[in-house]
Amino acid sequence: MWKKKPTAPAVGVVIVAAGSSRRMQGIDKQDLWLEGMPVVVRSVRCFEELECVREIVVVCREDFLGTMMDYVKEFDLLKVKTIVKGGATRQESVRNGVAALSDDLLYYAIHDGARPFASQEVISCCIEAAVQHKAATAAVPAKDTIKVADENGFIRDTPPRETLYLTQTPQVFLSSLYREALRQAQKDGIDCTDDCQLVERMGAKVYLSQGSYFNIKITTPEDLPIAQAIVQTLEEA
Repeated sequence: MWKKKPTAPAVGVVIVAAGSSRRMQGIDKQDLWLEGMPVVVRSVRCFEELECVREIVVVCREDFLGTMMDYVKEFDLLKVKTIVKGGATRQESVRNGVAALSDDLLYYAIHDGARPFASQEVISCCIEAAVQHKAATAAVPAKDTIKVADENGFIRDTPPRETLYLTQTPQVFLSSLYREALRQAQKDGIDCTDDCQLVERMGAKVYLSQGSYFNIKITTPEDLPIAQAIVQTLEEA
């Protein structure tokens, strides 16, 4: 007898591209191009072909809304449901994006618009981990020894490296858990820079899913030559 194929979870994606690019020293990373394609478009395309992704919302600055609409048409980003204006903080921007998603989605995947190299394997593994654990983030083990500094700039502590991970995106959550975490943070006047922090505050555990060292976030000018090298490596593979 044929076994019924498991139904893929309904996932809505929020691409957060509303940053000020302050650390890019005048380079607007929202409109940065890599090998003939904008970085934010590459980030959206990471999710376009996944069956479980039902819709995508892009959050960007108000002055970039028109450009992003043009990109959606030019690059045939068929799963982009809408484009919304970002807020004053990352948390506000994500909240705006989540509010624009459909109500029947079971999971939310939050992803940085400046992180254009998330592979389908990394994304799929993170979604599967969230289905099992309710919350998951892509992450990689820290390669360097990390030091904790005191207020005067001296080393205070050296945590065991084997316990340290660099978190990435996507970060995937059961939608009901994430909405409640957003409500609670807003009620408490808390603003988090990382989406995992929101659900951690609720007492929920977040699973560390296997990320990739290629899955970098373009944050400073020093990241640009690394991003160019990754593009070339992936295209040659």
